[in-house]
Amino acid sequence: MLTPEEKLRYDRQMMIQGFGEAGQEKLKQAKVVVAGSGGLGSPIAIYLAAAGIGTLCIIDHDKVELSNLNRQILHWDKDVGVRKVDSAAEKIRGLNGNVKVETVAVTIDESNVSKLTAGYDVIVDAMDNLPTRFLLNRAAIEHNTPFVHGAVYGLEGRVTTVIPGKSACLGCLYRGIPPREKFPVLGTTPAVIGSIQATEAIKIITGIGNLLTDRLLVYDGLNMKFTELRLSRNHRCEYCGHPAEERLV
Repeated sequence: MLTPEEKLRYDRQMMIQGFGEAGQEKLKQAKVVVAGSGGLGSPIAIYLAAAGIGTLCIIDHDKVELSNLNRQILHWDKDVGVRKVDSAAEKIRGLNGNVKVETVAVTIDESNVSKLTAGYDVIVDAMDNLPTRFLLNRAAIEHNTPFVHGAVYGLEGRVTTVIPGKSACLGCLYRGIPPREKFPVLGTTPAVIGSIQATEAIKIITGIGNLLTDRLLVYDGLNMKFTELRLSRNHRCEYCGHPAEERLV
């Protein structure tokens, strides 16, 4: 049941067709894990918390650095040197005290990704490297959990949503592993992409609208345009293309 305070707080979004109190109650009961609390993770966490997600788990092993502050808006000058999960939790709790915030300050790897993502309703990718994204993709398929992928570079970004067993996954989209390197980012780019990712997570939970499944939405901030690319499942995908007993899970 929603409290009178919650009905007032979320009044505007409950006015959306198909949303209502039932949708808000679904958000209140939902558990979402956000992998990363940097450029993408910041707007994702902020807007999920503002929308009233019941439980928000933030995973990040890093500490705040001065060079993060042009885009990682959960972290402020005073947070330099502080663990990102602690900085993020402080801001989220200050934004919405009704949200239960869980923090995990570890590096996501093959040994822990399954346990870290188990029991959540949505997994949201806010990472900055493809190998970890593939691990999250694999865990989402293992748990049959919706997975929202986002990535940024300079003024360009992309988003897609994976529904295991029904839509193309990250393994269907990407081939190979690019070298890890420092890359350019304008702060507004993850703001745009992260907001779209948060929107997708909210739609998954409430059941409204059409998701970005089998579609890659590409944002070109330099020329200010969006392009949509159609995706197809690869039946030979090493993650989702084999029978369940043969998948890399």
